Amino acid sequence: MSNAPYIEDQPGSSRPESHRLRQVAESFGEDPDRYDRARPHYPAALVERIAADAPGPDVLDVGCGTGIAARQFRAAGCTVLGVEPDTRMADFARASGIEVEVATFEAWEPAGRRFDAVIAGQSWHWVDPVSGAAKAARVLRPGGRLAVFAHVFEPPPDVAAAFTAVHRRVAPDSPVGLPQGTSLREAYQGGFTKYAEAIREAGGFGDPEQLQFDWERSYTRDQWLDLLPTTGGLTRLPADKVAEVLTEVGAVIDAMGGGFRTPFTTFAIVAARTDAT
Repeated sequence: MSNAPYIEDQPGSSRPESHRLRQVAESFGEDPDRYDRARPHYPAALVERIAADAPGPDVLDVGCGTGIAARQFRAAGCTVLGVEPDTRMADFARASGIEVEVATFEAWEPAGRRFDAVIAGQSWHWVDPVSGAAKAARVLRPGGRLAVFAHVFEPPPDVAAAFTAVHRRVAPDSPVGLPQGTSLREAYQGGFTKYAEAIREAGGFGDPEQLQFDWERSYTRDQWLDLLPTTGGLTRLPADKVAEVLTEVGAVIDAMGGGFRTPFTTFAIVAARTDAT
């Protein structure tokens, strides 16, 4: 599939400076219950790796959303503070016991606090990559880790094609998608290469390490249709347009037998803070 507009909120989106698209960035709190229910969690091996390599338990979760990653790190023994610009998402995360401060990462005030890890799950593309890395360096203790990670996943070609066709019809002006001939995996790899370059430019870190975790997940028709409205291609559409998209995609999944299994790859960039300045 060469065009995947429902992945707008992932690093492979067609806009190279997605951190400037604040209306999109802050549109995911329309239904935090659905977001938290439908969005996939992160591989346990990734969480364990970051927690084990950090010099201590204090974690700052940038763009924590509903607290999906924060709860996983808390379960791994970490103490987590979230930073989240959307009050609706922040309130949901707080309800699960996560402490959250409402702000963009760029505007957030650390007030002298230091952390052992700064993490960003599915959110770093909403942060200016160079100034964000520089700020992470300022709030990390020596040896602390900056860890940026996100999923790439695609449904079967028939499901993807149905979504693309109906989305283009109901939202022809949507600024989402990939350049023709570009796969999501290629876009992700390019995005994470840029993250690494920005970390090097910001300074204060050792050479970033790129990690990759491959896994799979099965979806029923209802589970996939529950996920789609939480993605950037649909969060700002009117309800009738969203319903039209779901109806057509659902019909294709029904024709396939009511479900499918799809591969996931979770990409990560991890960099260690080199000094205390």
